[in-house]
Amino acid sequence: MTDIKSLNKQYIGGAWRDGKSSRTLADKNPYRDEVITEFRLADSEDVDEAYKSAQEAMDEWNQINPYKQRDILEKAVMYIEEHEEDITNIIIDELGGTRLKAAFEIGLVKDIIKEAATFPLRKEGKILPSVENGKENRLYRMPAGVVGVISPFNFPFFLSVKSVAPAIGAGNGVVLKAHEETPIMGGTLIAKIFEEAGIPKGLFNVVVTDIKEIGDSFVEHPIPRIISFTGSTKVGSHIGQLAVKNFKKPILELGGNSAFIVLEDADIDYAVNAAAFSRFTHQGQICMSANRIIVHQSIYDEFITKYKDKIASLKTGDPRDPDTVIGPVVNEGAAEHLKAIIEKGIEQGATPILKGDITGNMVEPTILTDVTPDMAVAQDELFGPVVSVMSFETDEEAIKIANDTEFGLSGAVHTSDGERGVELAKKVHTGMIHVNDITINDEPIVAFGGEKNSGLGQLNGEWSLEEFTTLKWISVNYQQRELPY
Repeated sequence: MTDIKSLNKQYIGGAWRDGKSSRTLADKNPYRDEVITEFRLADSEDVDEAYKSAQEAMDEWNQINPYKQRDILEKAVMYIEEHEEDITNIIIDELGGTRLKAAFEIGLVKDIIKEAATFPLRKEGKILPSVENGKENRLYRMPAGVVGVISPFNFPFFLSVKSVAPAIGAGNGVVLKAHEETPIMGGTLIAKIFEEAGIPKGLFNVVVTDIKEIGDSFVEHPIPRIISFTGSTKVGSHIGQLAVKNFKKPILELGGNSAFIVLEDADIDYAVNAAAFSRFTHQGQICMSANRIIVHQSIYDEFITKYKDKIASLKTGDPRDPDTVIGPVVNEGAAEHLKAIIEKGIEQGATPILKGDITGNMVEPTILTDVTPDMAVAQDELFGPVVSVMSFETDEEAIKIANDTEFGLSGAVHTSDGERGVELAKKVHTGMIHVNDITINDEPIVAFGGEKNSGLGQLNGEWSLEEFTTLKWISVNYQQRELPY
């Protein structure tokens, strides 16, 4: 595999080159705070060239036999499998992800590309009857057009590929704007993978830049028909409004504030382990992470004792150590934000039964109890190794607490009665919720999307195929139509 330091170029029109900006970006290891490599940023002219390349290459891609398109996408999976250890090392070095996190993310990427590889064979049309004699109505499933993808820093490999691969599989050209914190894992590595797989030059492009350099030009550019964004609700709202204003379809995968509900009949030990995984995987930097643990009053004391012991046992430190569970957060700014929100929670009355140290980018776990739904720690997306714990007495109260948020992405309910869990889950206003499971779930053929301020649109499986295609009506009249004049 190409050395990580050689993946520091823009990938535009099938060529690796520096951006045209005079500014550079230092790509840092968040644990060691060392520069991995530097990028010369793309400017608006580079973005324009990338979009034009994607548009021009679509014709070539859609002239390729669908079975051959499938084979090309499957080669991308083969390339990942052949270089899995190298990719793992980049996830550790660029993201501060642990080996466990890397294995989890790589598995998700392989699964979604395998699903996208079926898309060329699934773009089915329809022939429908007409109210007119001798007329035939045909519906053709067509590529929607060039797709602009804006990826996040937390799971950049998967959350970029989650839109990129299905969009390409559906016949579209793609331009990916990688996040500045993860330009390789969320950008140029993906370009290398699809280049090696053999897609046409220019079909997929990666630009590494920032808003200071290009402003809103990535979204406002006239070529893309769809903008797929994964990130914060605040930024997503701005991007969604820009997209609609410019007659583009936004697909928005945004923030979360997931509730993890533990009923009185739950298996407490299992619920403790699931709650730990749901909050502290990848330092809690996952939109589906359980921000709020909501436990029935009758088992609260036992649960909180075991939960505290579990979290206190999690190793924090060097993500290269295979025993490490909690590595660094993305940057010092994120660490400072977490410190501030913990202090605010304590000021508002929360009790820190476990309060970790914060040093640089390293944030040790904090558990806050005596939390009420109106506190900032219960309302805000924490995005770090910090968790709020609350109690309830009735199912109705648990549902009310769970719904007391502007978000609606994921959730979990633990109970020995699965159907009781399902009925409760139906009443929680969220796009996804899991009974006797973790809150962090993403499967390649199951609809994924949030409610309320957690997003617009759904991805995975047939829903991605629907999002990245459009239906074109072509009618054929086999006889002359009688006209009124």
